[in-house]
Amino acid sequence: MIEALFDNNLARTAAWARADADWLQRGESGPAPEILWIGCSDSRLAAHEIVGLEPGDLLVHSNVANLAPDGDLNLMAVLDFAVEVLKVRHIIVCGHTGCAGVQLAFGNARNGALDRWLASVRRLGEGQAKALQTMRDPETRANFVAELNVVDQVRSLAENGLVRGAWGRGQALKLHGWMYAMRDGLLRNLDVSVASRADVERLWASAPGSDRGGASGRRP
Repeated sequence: MIEALFDNNLARTAAWARADADWLQRGESGPAPEILWIGCSDSRLAAHEIVGLEPGDLLVHSNVANLAPDGDLNLMAVLDFAVEVLKVRHIIVCGHTGCAGVQLAFGNARNGALDRWLASVRRLGEGQAKALQTMRDPETRANFVAELNVVDQVRSLAENGLVRGAWGRGQALKLHGWMYAMRDGLLRNLDVSVASRADVERLWASAPGSDRGGASGRRP
């Protein structure tokens, strides 16, 4: 299996070279993406393919359940690089249906690193206990919490010092929250996009509570 990966790499590189003779030269020029994508580390998700972009068009950061806590040094390093060095114009938090990370957040606690990492997701679900009780299907409940989690991560980023510093300097930077449906491969905009502190205050004021932003079903 592992040895076959080198053969796959050789075949894929040859195919790319045939389709686009200049792709290697463009890759050597260094990254210049305008979008930071914060997504789930689920192996079924390939950010570039989901949005139809080429490698180099997105800076991608993945972790279990697409979280964006300011206490995570890995995330903060990526965010610092994206905002301060690359000057990205958009940050997208993209969750997905059938997220195993969200489902694990409501499983039996194991007191390991994964449980600590997913604590914020568990708290979101606990805060929506009444709403979740009306949903008989476990998948529906998990997807509902997955959407709440995306909104919560956008809120976390909007409060992040790096993002607020960029806004304070007048840097063009917009945050977005999306969901990806595994059943049909389509994206959905959760309508929580913000590009300034004023946007944040208006959005959160118009939809108070932990489920603010919701899931309108509207696509970009």
